[in-house]
Amino acid sequence: MMALYRYQAAAESGELVTGEMEALDQAAVVERLHAMGYVPIRADEAGSGPLRWLQMDLKFDTRRRKSANLVLLTQQLAMLLHAGLSADRALDVAQNVMDGKADRDCVGAVLKKVRGGSSLADAMAGQRDLFPAFYVGIVRAGEAGGSLDATLAHLADFLERSQAVREQVKSAMIYPVCVLATGCVSVAILFGFVVPRFKPLFAQAGASLPLVTRIILALSEGFRDYGWAALAAFLLMAVVWRARAGQPEVRQRRDARLLRLPLLGDLVTKIEVSRFSRTLGTLLQNGVSPLAALTITQEAVGNAALRQALSTVIDRVKEGKGLSEPLAETKLVPSLAIHLTRAGEETARLDEMLLKIAEVYDQETRRSMDRLLALLVPGVTIALGIVVALVVGSIMTAILSVYNLAL
Repeated sequence: MMALYRYQAAAESGELVTGEMEALDQAAVVERLHAMGYVPIRADEAGSGPLRWLQMDLKFDTRRRKSANLVLLTQQLAMLLHAGLSADRALDVAQNVMDGKADRDCVGAVLKKVRGGSSLADAMAGQRDLFPAFYVGIVRAGEAGGSLDATLAHLADFLERSQAVREQVKSAMIYPVCVLATGCVSVAILFGFVVPRFKPLFAQAGASLPLVTRIILALSEGFRDYGWAALAAFLLMAVVWRARAGQPEVRQRRDARLLRLPLLGDLVTKIEVSRFSRTLGTLLQNGVSPLAALTITQEAVGNAALRQALSTVIDRVKEGKGLSEPLAETKLVPSLAIHLTRAGEETARLDEMLLKIAEVYDQETRRSMDRLLALLVPGVTIALGIVVALVVGSIMTAILSVYNLAL
């Protein structure tokens, strides 16, 4: 049965081609794009309905969980090909080291295509849930250059470094998130169970209670009576926000504001510059044409504002402006990255310099994360301490007030 697919592909000129076509499956779309001379980036079945944004989010979460499997698979393929095994035999062996049935099925589908005469890159392009666009582009370049084993070895190193940065960011956020969650639970217990037990004691004091105490009691009563409604409203707003966040113009405005935030914006910029530099450098190092590499790298950038700025960069590169000058014109890329990129262009070693930039900004990301956590953890602790102290202090003041009235 024919289905409608939306696709994106990179032309040799660097132009990003988008459109729709009917095909039997995703692999047929990939094969047709390849026959047209394009580098396939994505080919998704056209969805519809109000829950499409939720489906996209679930797919994104699934892809994040596949990163460890992809690193392991790439390492195994590189070693097996270097040992002299054919591509299909290497895939057959590597398939057994994959965790999860879905990933093994993806590798099995690639193996089936390769045994049917397809190239490894074309077979992988049909399984975008496991193999991202830049990965397929690098594999395609390695096949064209006859150095697939070395290419996969470089790619495995790239994926391992990228995963290490992501895991470091996630690990660094565990402690402040736990502190915040614990504090919120403590405040909820105070307002939901502790403060209401003092209400009968304060009933006789009435209006003579301190203003802060009366506010705390009112908040506690509202929390007990309408907490469920507040939670439902919060969840509804979260659902609406996620639905709107999927719209390109909304996401671009949100990401642009994110880059302007103190500390956090600087951290996001460094993470994205590292990702951009490592992806582009790896693609160039493996023989992908500069414009096609830029187009593929644009899709790998997570921040929508930076991704939109890269469209202008690609247009300027087509005009022969090099890479450093258009990057500088975006005013979003740090000056150090601009200067190092210019040095790479002047010495004709742009790929090596881009990989060096990625290493530099990996280190900068770690330093920025340490600085952010040095402020975030004490800030959260102090804020929660103030809330608890305010509640306890107001209760103690009210008790003293009742005691004075009794006297």
